[in-house]
Amino acid sequence: MAVHHDMHAPVHDCADCPIRHRAVCARCETDELIKLEQIKYYRSYQAGQTLIWSGDRMDFVASVVTGIATLTQTMEDGRRQMVGLLLPSDFVGRPGRAVAAYDVTATTDLVMCCFRKKPFEELMSSTPHIAQRLLEMTLDELDAAREWMLLLGRKTAREKIASLLAIIARRDASLKLKAPKGAIVFDLPLTREEMADYLGLTLETVSRQISALRKDGIIELEGKRHVVVRNFDALMEETGDDSDGGFLV
Repeated sequence: MAVHHDMHAPVHDCADCPIRHRAVCARCETDELIKLEQIKYYRSYQAGQTLIWSGDRMDFVASVVTGIATLTQTMEDGRRQMVGLLLPSDFVGRPGRAVAAYDVTATTDLVMCCFRKKPFEELMSSTPHIAQRLLEMTLDELDAAREWMLLLGRKTAREKIASLLAIIARRDASLKLKAPKGAIVFDLPLTREEMADYLGLTLETVSRQISALRKDGIIELEGKRHVVVRNFDALMEETGDDSDGGFLV
């Protein structure tokens, strides 16, 4: 898939980047950032736009700067399953892999910090900080995938909804360099239909469980997307996870 510079995408300075402390470049020194700067560019996408189709050749890798995207896999009979979320600071693409494994679709308006793939792979071999950080992120992704298997296989509908809200809340707090405790306010990046698809529930069940969490004072909703969690510990108690929080963010 050919990707070109987007003249309409906002230009960011690495020093002011909102994901700098979590992204693949988090451990880079100044000289390493200069090298990355030479091979990076930004692309912006509108909500609903497909960034990458499964099977497309990828000549870039990227970090999500702002916005949310979904990873979707299509089965032979045409059925589609959402298999993952890409939140700010998440990495897209795999060095050494020629084609995309999943469809990637922007759920909200999205900005990506992209790196030309071949130069990025060359940098990995000469810049241990990049390779080390990418390994950490890959292992975190593996742990999160295992936790998600537990969520889909064993948790109740209420626990599934609470867990998804907790994941998004914790990531939002992390990006703001805040501890996930006390009151947390965030915008829900998924529609209820998308939540149902992602969690393996019906739309009616999702709506009913969100209403129940709201009625019980666990969350407050302003409109359909703006979520207020007055007590994060109370939300965590609804997830069914152990005391250390379970999910990685």
